[in-house]
Amino acid sequence: MVWFGIGIAAFASIAAAQKPPLLPEKDVAALAQELSGETAKRNLEGLARFHRQRGSQGFHSGAELVAERARAYGLSGVFIMQFPADGKIFYGTQRSRPAWDAEFAELWEMKQGSAAIKIGSYEAEPVVLAEDSESADVTADLVDVGEGTKESDYAGKDVKGKIVLTGAQPGAVQDLAVGKFGAAGIVSYAQNQKTAWWGEDENLIRWGHLETFSPNKTFGFMVSLKTARAMRERLAHGDKILLHATVKAGQHPGNYEVVTATISGADPKLKDEEIAFSCHLDHQRPGANDNATGCVTILEVARTLQKLINEGKLVRPARTIRFIWPPEVEGTVTLLNAKPEFAQRIKAAIHMDMVGGGPATKAVFHVTRGPMSLPSFVHDVAWAFADFVNEQSYKFATTGDAEYPFVAPEGGKEPLQARFGPYTMGSDHDVYQDSSFAIPAIYLNDWPDRYIHTNFDTAANIDPTKLKRAAFIGAASGYFLAQMNSSEDLAWLNAVVMEGRMMRSAQTLERRLGFTWGIGRDDFLRGEDSLLVEGARQYELDMANPMLAPGWFPTFVPEGWLAAPSNAPPLVLYRPKQKYEVVFFRRFEHPKGPLAVFGYDYFADHAKAAGIVTPKLLSYEGLWGSGEEYAYEVLNFADGKRSAQQIRDAVSAEYGPVSLELVVEYLQALERTGLVEQVK
Repeated sequence: MVWFGIGIAAFASIAAAQKPPLLPEKDVAALAQELSGETAKRNLEGLARFHRQRGSQGFHSGAELVAERARAYGLSGVFIMQFPADGKIFYGTQRSRPAWDAEFAELWEMKQGSAAIKIGSYEAEPVVLAEDSESADVTADLVDVGEGTKESDYAGKDVKGKIVLTGAQPGAVQDLAVGKFGAAGIVSYAQNQKTAWWGEDENLIRWGHLETFSPNKTFGFMVSLKTARAMRERLAHGDKILLHATVKAGQHPGNYEVVTATISGADPKLKDEEIAFSCHLDHQRPGANDNATGCVTILEVARTLQKLINEGKLVRPARTIRFIWPPEVEGTVTLLNAKPEFAQRIKAAIHMDMVGGGPATKAVFHVTRGPMSLPSFVHDVAWAFADFVNEQSYKFATTGDAEYPFVAPEGGKEPLQARFGPYTMGSDHDVYQDSSFAIPAIYLNDWPDRYIHTNFDTAANIDPTKLKRAAFIGAASGYFLAQMNSSEDLAWLNAVVMEGRMMRSAQTLERRLGFTWGIGRDDFLRGEDSLLVEGARQYELDMANPMLAPGWFPTFVPEGWLAAPSNAPPLVLYRPKQKYEVVFFRRFEHPKGPLAVFGYDYFADHAKAAGIVTPKLLSYEGLWGSGEEYAYEVLNFADGKRSAQQIRDAVSAEYGPVSLELVVEYLQALERTGLVEQVK
């Protein structure tokens, strides 16, 4: 198969090499020997002691721990940057959320004629108190409202002055339960993100959230499914459950804190360019895989690179390497807006969010590509190293012998089996790759994870071998990107990009066959299989075109190095009868960042003010993407060159067919909010 101009023979020669990719073998050997999963896990055990909510004392303690370690490892420019957060200040599209702290919270069941029973304690397990809870001292009956997210859930139930029991997140019910029907507080048994293991472990207590900016301030306690089932059964039999809730907590003006440190570059011309390592420092206690693993793994990368450079085992890279520990999403949006020089210097980011889940978590490790709106070779660099670890770890697991097994003494010996997958949203890599910043980001992550956002996300479930392997993939990728500056680097880069093309081609073929054999029989889908091929081909061409690909290495790329072959099969593209050839462009003088951030939705807020009905695209479910992902890419593709029809075609190739009508409706809504403008 020669869809995109390279043959199977070229791919086979690369795969058969079995030598470390991109870096000299001595560099790979030095990294493999020095990186320590145990060192990373020891740091994780310290970090997991803190309940790391934004702006809180727990977050500050975590930031101090990271900064102290970075200084001890000899890194330069170690700072804890502070950015005021009071609920009024905006950083790009992020409305700053006030800091939130809790001192005390307990939930008791009061028993007439017998001792009260403690249900939850913040001191023992801080996850039992929903984030953004406010102080309260309430004794009230418990009322079961089911999910509690619609008015019919409250029909025939008197909840005024009472505490409601809900299966939804507290923030999803507070405006109805508290704001409209007068409830005094919330007890939630919301379960974990839905995977094959959803609801299986009835002892899990999920991290809960109230809405930061809701006018209906209240408190929320989180309980396990086991506790909730017992409560619901008793209530269904007519029992009365009297609860006493005491909370000392609340929002207050504070700061977003972002820890940063660097390894300075050596080249006078290139040292102002930076390769960034990113993670997110916040989350509930223990928050081990999510995301203490990402935090301590980039810390281990920092320790290792700095030590090997000091010892002369690695040369100092040409570009500066920066390490960043922010609150998730909101901290990254804040940093890149408040310090625009960071966004200008960072040429690529390596983001780690959940990279250490052991067998109990059921996690699968992913090397996630960037969105099709931002073509870049950096993802192929990461996959080259991940595939090398796959190969070596599998060889070791099956034979007991490998040159580079990447096994930690206290860790497992299973093969890594990393997967190279298309773009998915959900962490800080969304911010970097938003078109207002256009920074390619390598995303290393575990999914699924049966314990994510629960009290069982503990250090005991973290595998030091997995940490070591994630650290190697990140360290090798970042070090290569920071030092590449020669024709030899280009030759290796050509090879790994060709391998990446073959993998992307295979995925396109698989999807195309799905249309042929399954879903492509009606008029709406007819011809969309050709569109898949065209979108994939255009991505490869854009990645190699210095005029189109946002990037910083194309000057080394020979003209036409990824050009489509002259014998490529012609494409017959299906087009719907309706046409809308208007061209839109994003107005970058407007706030920068993705439109849906943490605790605040910039688009929804401004659409409401403009009287805009929620566009149907936002709730659309495509074959390979959700409405949020379609909307993210529609805005990214609004580059002043593509028409609405071409944008529709691009997102259809990426996430599955969507009607032109839905895309146009969303673009027009963006135009009414001032975020995009038509090319006149």
